[in-house]
Amino acid sequence: MNARALLFLCAISAGCLLATHLSQASQTPATPALDPQTRGAQPDYPDWPWPKGASEPAKPDDGQLFHIPGSTKSYTDTQINRSTSTVDWFPELHPAPPAPVISGKTGAYNACGQCHLIDGRGKPDTADLRGLPVAYVLQQLTDMKDGTRHGSVPHATIKDMIRVAKAIDEADARLAAEYFRSIPAVGGMRIVETNTVPVTRPGPHGVQLVDASGAKEPIGVRIIEVPQDVQRTLLRDATSGFIAYVPEGSIKRGELLAKTGDAGRTLPCATCHGEGLRGGMGDLFPPLAGRSPSATARQLYDFKGGARDGRNALAMKPVVANLSDRDIVDLTAYIASLQSGR
Repeated sequence: MNARALLFLCAISAGCLLATHLSQASQTPATPALDPQTRGAQPDYPDWPWPKGASEPAKPDDGQLFHIPGSTKSYTDTQINRSTSTVDWFPELHPAPPAPVISGKTGAYNACGQCHLIDGRGKPDTADLRGLPVAYVLQQLTDMKDGTRHGSVPHATIKDMIRVAKAIDEADARLAAEYFRSIPAVGGMRIVETNTVPVTRPGPHGVQLVDASGAKEPIGVRIIEVPQDVQRTLLRDATSGFIAYVPEGSIKRGELLAKTGDAGRTLPCATCHGEGLRGGMGDLFPPLAGRSPSATARQLYDFKGGARDGRNALAMKPVVANLSDRDIVDLTAYIASLQSGR
């Protein structure tokens, strides 16, 4: 089914609301995709969806072996952080990963598990690939390769994925996509509604670290994600999850937007993403439930600003056109609270 036919079906399902949005959008000039080098100067992109990393001075690897409680594996710092392959602390918890996921290809691309972790769940600065339709993943790689999907800010980690998309061959891409599709997206995220959050600072691998001072600050219109166990996260342990601090009341407000569109401001998400947002209309729309709010918010901003303009973007543009920054916080807080399988 092509994108236009899909939009027609969505319009029927949503009581022609999408058709109304498209009509309005056709009367307003589309937002031009901004040049990647200048996009970061745009004041309407908040900082929180794009966590910044902090580089630390490189230290010689002294050969020390690191361990994770409950794992029989041990790895050196070079194996964890300085290799094109990735570590697998708990191989018994997932199917055997194919070469593109655990080893990568020397001289071409690093292992997918380096950034997305060995089971594909990723971190707030990357994407959760678990359970995504194979065709959807392959289409995203195509969009990155042909320039119709890029980042909204200069430090967006998608720039690393664009290099992978241009280097990986079709067979390896399919192997990786099929592997991640086979892993259910369950657990790993704890949601806390609050008006104040710990002060954080950028850490290695794009991980946000709680400041040692213990200071707090207002959460404002943003979401803050930090590791539940910093050391395990920095060791690339896929079983160690994150805490997402969201504004008080945001989940309820997001539920209204997601379920009803809030009087036409947007479309009910289930129209295309399915009941409980666990996947909807074939391979075109991914499951959303329980995924990182930072990662989900990036996609909404990318659609809204034109950084995502690939094959499937047409359906999302009218959905995000009227969303405010607070709407995006509320929606992504609600989506993250929906654990898959619930």
